[in-house]
This record gives sequence, structure tokens and C-alpha cells, in this order.
Amino acid sequence: MAKANHESENQSSGAPVELVKPLDAALNRLAERNTIEGVSPVFEVIDAAQPLMFSPEGLEALYERVPAIEAAGFFGGSDWDYPQTLVPSLAARTVRHGEPAATMVESLSQIRLLAVAKGDYTHASISAEHAHHFLAQVLALNLDLVVGDLHESDRLRPDRLGYAVQNLYRYLLRHLGYDNLLEHLVAEVWRILAQRPVQVDGVKQMVTQIAVCMEKPDALDGEVSDDALQLINAVFSPTEGCREDPGFNVYTERLAEMDDATLLQEAISFAHAMHSTGLVSAYMPVFVRYLRGRWNALIPTALGLSYTGADAFNCYPALIHTLIDEALFPETSQCAYGLAMMLERGILYAPSVAPSLWRQIRLSLCDAAAEKIVTVFGSSRSPECFLLADVLNVLGRPLGIGQGNYPTCQSTRALSMWAYNMPAELLRILAWAARDDEIVMRFEGNSISSRELGTGLATEPPVDVDAVSLLTVPHLDRIYFEMGRRSIGRGEDPHKWVNAEFHGDHVGHGFRIAVDVFTGSLKDFEGFVRDFYAAYHPFYNGNIPVISPQPAGIAVTDSATRFLGWHAITIQRLSLDPDEVMRVYFFNPNNDSGQNWGQGIVTSTQGHGERFGEASLPVAEFASRLYVFHYDPLEKGEPSGVPTDEVNRAMQLAQGSWASGR
Repeated sequence: MAKANHESENQSSGAPVELVKPLDAALNRLAERNTIEGVSPVFEVIDAAQPLMFSPEGLEALYERVPAIEAAGFFGGSDWDYPQTLVPSLAARTVRHGEPAATMVESLSQIRLLAVAKGDYTHASISAEHAHHFLAQVLALNLDLVVGDLHESDRLRPDRLGYAVQNLYRYLLRHLGYDNLLEHLVAEVWRILAQRPVQVDGVKQMVTQIAVCMEKPDALDGEVSDDALQLINAVFSPTEGCREDPGFNVYTERLAEMDDATLLQEAISFAHAMHSTGLVSAYMPVFVRYLRGRWNALIPTALGLSYTGADAFNCYPALIHTLIDEALFPETSQCAYGLAMMLERGILYAPSVAPSLWRQIRLSLCDAAAEKIVTVFGSSRSPECFLLADVLNVLGRPLGIGQGNYPTCQSTRALSMWAYNMPAELLRILAWAARDDEIVMRFEGNSISSRELGTGLATEPPVDVDAVSLLTVPHLDRIYFEMGRRSIGRGEDPHKWVNAEFHGDHVGHGFRIAVDVFTGSLKDFEGFVRDFYAAYHPFYNGNIPVISPQPAGIAVTDSATRFLGWHAITIQRLSLDPDEVMRVYFFNPNNDSGQNWGQGIVTSTQGHGERFGEASLPVAEFASRLYVFHYDPLEKGEPSGVPTDEVNRAMQLAQGSWASGR
């Protein structure tokens, strides 16, 4: 967005000069103060911006001032200063129900993201595509503002804020230019669900809004698609018995009147709806809990279990029945999917997992842990219930764990790796955090207690993650930070020592980094790429698969190939896709793996042989963004045997993006 002088901006936006002048003056004062003090109050800017929220011309004036708002440091020192970490469901809540000041900051942030999405403003830490996805989800969560009259709670907000927010969303809708809004939003929901995230509250809210809009046929253009109906039915009416969303009491009465054949059909319908979307209706716990008293043998069918899952169920019936009794309620309905997928994984056959789950069932939470869970999840069920439900979700979908707006990708990655590879270890660490409010880990023979450490990378507690992450990540974050501190001064990247100690013995002791830790310049980049191929590519490493997922680091770029930062991921496996292209399948703990990294490199989350929760890229494209990896030095091929054209392609893609100038 070109910075025009303010006079021409006044004319182009059509906003009244008497409203725009106070904003420009407030922005100038804020910029001057920030030059001296670093951070200063922003309320003057908020007060000046608010009158402009009530007209399209006023919003246009705010849009044109996005560069000035950023340059003045308006978002400095707040979560909004890191737009790549913002979460749509939280943003929707803030803009509708937050304090007036928070609502205004969130509104200005969304106007900023609109400018990023349209390419009129370039932000250092978020791509246009990411901004567009964010705004699409926020729109889906606030569809009622766009297509209907204001709710009473919106109308009664102070200073007519509800009307200002409605005006904002109609403005966003006009500028995003959706020809068929409903179709785009349904596609966005399916795109997210293809990754099978653990946290789906925001997705269910989006589906709810879509359902409400479909009750008003004139509200939105376009026909109601089967994809939209499938989502709505999965959440509200997955079976014939609850087809018109009758409520739990009526549904329970109907169940008592059903014969066995009808119950069997209900079970099949629940399973189909759950596995086809990844969403679980609140009616499903009602159904499964009813079966507990009438027909336990039908529960594996309702969970949609294969022979493997059903066998695990029948090997541990007391444990599974207790997990259902203690964890599965309408408020925690998603854990039905977590339980099903945990059984399908067969992890109960590992001798230590079932006893660890019994310990979890009987665990008493410390006051600090209980308070955290009540703060985030409420008190409709006990903290122990919410935690046990998310234990099932995390063990069932290790690649669905996301860090949300929490800058702790290393700790989130560790939870995923443990849930995937070492479930008993995860349950042990969780028990410490939940019962003792402490985690103890060893680093080079010495114990590190989270209780004795200050804050790590994250200064605020998470509020948009699963209960397992909620309790463990703050402890893990502090320990990871402390391990890194103890590794400083060794002349190499601290990850070389930290990752193996933090994540577990299965991490390869070979370590390769593409940049010099002191200068940031490339260091033997050709050798780095060759070593990656020789360690991981089945054609050049003796056809050895990835035995245990391995931690790695990537240089994240946006669609314009600008470097956004370093990020922790897990290399899950390498395999030929359906088109016979060798791909790297990896876990990205950032809640959304579908990203455009520029140069035509678009991470895929479905359609190329991905398992739920994986992202994938052809090997050369992945290697072009890789900057650090671990490997087993005893199981590595000959680097010189890797074709030069393959190595050159990866190097050229890197040097045309994040490695430029290094």
C-alpha cells in the first residue's frame, strides 16, 4: 500500500475531514512517543478511530492508514503485534464480546489483515494467503452479522459498538469479493477438517453459523451444497433418530423405543458421520452412554472400528468402558473420535499404555491445574473429565495437536512425538504436570525442574489449546529454554544437544545445520542437502524408512518468498505418492499446514497420500526450506551418490528465497 499524504487520503476515502484529522494527529503523537519510550498508550488512537467505524468511508480511511497505524507502533507489546499467531475463534469472541478497547484493536487488526490479503500492505510476519484464510474463518464465525439483524447483546454494547462491528464485517465481505460466500466458507471448513485437528470448537461454530444462514434462503447467494449439508448433519443430526435435532431428552426417549435393528442403523450412521468429517455430534455420547446399559457389544460399531480397533476394544473392555463413563459427555463429544482412533492405532497393546491410562483415570488434579482447566473449559464437567477427554483426543490424533497462538512449536512438537511414538511417556509427563504442577527432565545427567525456572519463550498461558497442552506446555517451554541456555557457548547450534535430550533417545545423534550460528550465512549448503538425501531419501539411503519421527527445522517463507522465521517440525516419513513422486510427509504444529511458501511450493494436506494431520512436499521442495535436521550417522547412504540436478534444484529454490544474501 503506497503511503499517500493525509490530504489526498482524506479525499480518496471520502471520510469527513473532522473525523480523520484527530486520528492522524493521534497517530503522529503515538509514533513520536514510541520513538522515545518504545511503548506508549494507544487509547488516544482508539478514541479517534472509533467514529470512523460507522461508515464505509470511515472504514476506507482506516484501511488507507494501515501503514501509519503499524508504523506508529499501535500493536506493539500485544498479541496483535504477531498476526501470524492470532486465532480466528478468539478473534471472533474478542470482536463480539471483548472490552471496548480490545474490540477496537481487534477491528483495526482485521482491517490490517484485509490490506495484507489484498496485497495492499506487506507485513513482515504474515502472508497474504494466511491473512485471507484467517479472515474467511472470522467471517464464517460472524455470518449472522453479515446476513441478519443484530442480536440484543450486540445492540446493547456501549458506544454502539455492535453496529460498528457489523459495519466492519459487511465491509470485509465486500472487499474480499466472495461471489458465493457460503460455498467459500464451506470449502474453508473442509480444508481445515482434512487435517483432523484436535481442537474443533471453532470449526463447529463455523458450521453452526452456516446452518443458521441456510435457514434464511435469501440471505446469501448460491445453492446449498451437499458438502454443507454433510457438515451440518454431522454436527446436529447425524442419524435418523435425531434428524431434526430434537434435543437430548426427546432423543433419549426415542432410543428406549428402538428395536435392535434400528439401534444398529443408528450406530452405523454415527460412525459414518464421525469418520467422514472428523466431527462428532453431541448426540453421539447420549447414544453410546445409552448402549452402556443395553448393548455394550454395539459400541465398536458406533465408533466405526475396524478389526484392529474392535480387537483392542475387546481385549480391554473394563478400561474402555471406564474411559467412556468418565470422559464421554455432550460437552466432550469429540473424544469419541479420539477414542476410536486411539483403538485403531493399537497402542493399547504396548504393555505400559493401559496401566498409564488407569493412572490417568484415577488422577487427582492439583489446584493450579484444575483452575487452568476451569478457566478455559468451564465447569459444566469436572476438570478431570475435560483432561481425560483430551488425553483420548491427543493419543488418537497425535498429528492434530496445534500450538494455537502460543509461540512454543518445540514443546507442541514434543507432545505430538510422544503421543505418536511414546504414549506412556506422554502420560507420565502429563501426570506430573496435572498432579504436582511440575515436570522434571534430565539434561546431560542433571535434573531440571520446571518449578525452579522462570518463563520460557511464552509469557502468557495458552487459552486456545487442548487440555493436555494447556497443562504441560508452560512447563515444557521453560525446560526447553533452560536446556538451550545450558548449551550456549559450545560453538554450535544448541539444538544439537537439546533435541535429543528433550524429545527422547529415538532422536538421531547425527546433526546437520545449513547456516553458521554466529553469522547466519550458509555453511556447506551443498553438503547439507546431499547429507539430507543420503540420510532420508529411500533411493539413496539403502531403502531404510524413517523408523521414528525426527525433529527438524524449516525456514518459513510466504508466497512472495520472504523469510518469516525458523519453525520446528517433525519429519514423519518419506514415500512415493499416488503419482510416483517421492515426498516428505511432515507434521507442522501450527494448527494449519496448508501454506504457500512461494516459487510454486504449496504444502499439501490432502490428495497426495497424506495421512490425517500430515503436510507433504516433493523432496527437493522440502529440502529447499530445511535448515536443520537430525539423522542416524550409522544408517546413512553415500552423499556423492545423490544426483547433482536434484541437489541443485533444492539449492536454487533456497537461494531464491530465504537463503538469498546468506
